[in-house]
Amino acid sequence: MIIDDESIVGKRLHQIFTKMGYVVEAYVDPIQAMSAAEKEPFDIVVTDLKMQEMDGLEVLRRVKKLRPSTRVIIITGYAEMDTADSAFKEGVFDFIPKPFRLDVIKEAILNAVESLAKEN
Repeated sequence: MIIDDESIVGKRLHQIFTKMGYVVEAYVDPIQAMSAAEKEPFDIVVTDLKMQEMDGLEVLRRVKKLRPSTRVIIITGYAEMDTADSAFKEGVFDFIPKPFRLDVIKEAILNAVESLAKEN
């Protein structure tokens, strides 16, 4: 699952992850995304930090409450140490500042997949 209020980011990541062989759903509205997550579990959630309806830390909290094994990756143009520290304390898998290089986000996804495989 990808959640980013900038549709271009979601479209681009959707394209990249689909080419990598993953089934991907992208949302610009975090409320709709959380509704979908309640109905169907997602292994990995990539979410923006700063969004209008709900921020990425709240997405992290809700996703972890629904399914603690889900790997959450936060991407942000507002990378501050305090925010990153809070995210890691709450169980974020990775915290990636924008603009990011494609190889960085791909590596984060591969690490999350590997982490999930080790758990099972």
